[in-house]
Amino acid sequence: MRPLARLRLQLTAWYAGVFLLVLALLGGGLFVTIRLQMSRHLDASLRAAAAALEQAARIRETERTSAHGAVVDAVDELHIPDRSLYLLDADFQPIKPAQVPAAIQNGAREATHSKRGFQNLDGRHDRELRLYAEHFTGTTGTPYVAAAVADRMELEDEYASLIEAFGAAALAALLLLTGGGSLLVRKSTAPIERSMEQMRRFMADAAHELRTPVTILRTRVEVALAQAREPDHDAATLRAIEREAARLGHIVGDLLTLARADAGERPIARELLYLDDAASQAVEAVRTLAQQKRVQVEVGAFEEARITGDPALVRQLLVIVLDNAVKFTPAGGHVRLDVTTQDGRATVVVVDTGVGIPAEQLPHVFERFYRGDPARREADGTGLGLAIARWIADAHGARIEIGSTPGNGTRVTVTFPVTA
Repeated sequence: MRPLARLRLQLTAWYAGVFLLVLALLGGGLFVTIRLQMSRHLDASLRAAAAALEQAARIRETERTSAHGAVVDAVDELHIPDRSLYLLDADFQPIKPAQVPAAIQNGAREATHSKRGFQNLDGRHDRELRLYAEHFTGTTGTPYVAAAVADRMELEDEYASLIEAFGAAALAALLLLTGGGSLLVRKSTAPIERSMEQMRRFMADAAHELRTPVTILRTRVEVALAQAREPDHDAATLRAIEREAARLGHIVGDLLTLARADAGERPIARELLYLDDAASQAVEAVRTLAQQKRVQVEVGAFEEARITGDPALVRQLLVIVLDNAVKFTPAGGHVRLDVTTQDGRATVVVVDTGVGIPAEQLPHVFERFYRGDPARREADGTGLGLAIARWIADAHGARIEIGSTPGNGTRVTVTFPVTA
């Protein structure tokens, strides 16, 4: 399994595990709280049933002269769903119903001697009962004991239903979380995957670019060592070695620049500078190359534009753009540079009459080591210049755009925010 795929699986498992832990703690606390509330509700209903029995008995005693007959009628007339009512005398002997299980009598006796008046009893078929009993006195002064009994399975049934509902909801939530977590992890690791892929491609391209000059240097040295010393031949060999060494140094320098940029280790100065001055310096820097290639470099509009940035980096960006324009413009062509300001933006536009860039290659021109078609690959360069230019532009809050038509040249636009 690929490391990134394994990482995604581990992160998803961690999401699910943490969710299950939180759910278990939350559910456990919720169940305990609800169970206590249900128990209190059951006890309150038993108290209410016993109170209803007492009230009915007193009302009947008031209406009739035969006390026992009155309260018996009261019990007969009183009906509370899912609650069994028992009326006992002061000695816990049954009044209504006439036959009361001994367990109910004993339970009522123990309940009335307890502080709260409740007692748990074992019923038939392994069922547990909840009993509440209390003494009361009728209107004629006759002492009685009122008892109310409920099946605790009522509470358990409600609790089981709650657990089933909670379990179903938890399972659905877990499935949604696992799916959503997997999607979230995939999206969150996508930039990492792209970065790793770019790094692998960058290392492969760097190794390829460095291999060529190193191989050339080694070959020339080996050939020179195998031949007899001749001043003219040795001088030509050393010049060729110097060229390859310079190219190798250029590649390494560009790689170091990008590596430091990626690591955030390249300090960027924030100074007030004039973009037109930086452009003028860049034109002078490429003029020698332009003369060698017989390409005319023209300066058009040249408005004063004040920006904030690193003078060396801004100049480097403009040199890269102009250098590319000169390299890919045939002899007799021309390159034009304009500096203008408008709506709080300073813009440098470099237009050449070179070979142009096919439309399908334009989205890739800022990629490292990308040099497109054979004509561009054969030109002197490493394919890192525009990647560095893009980084410099981004570091200055600028925007760099390239438009081109094959055979009709290329237009590069770099736009900086103006400093008031």
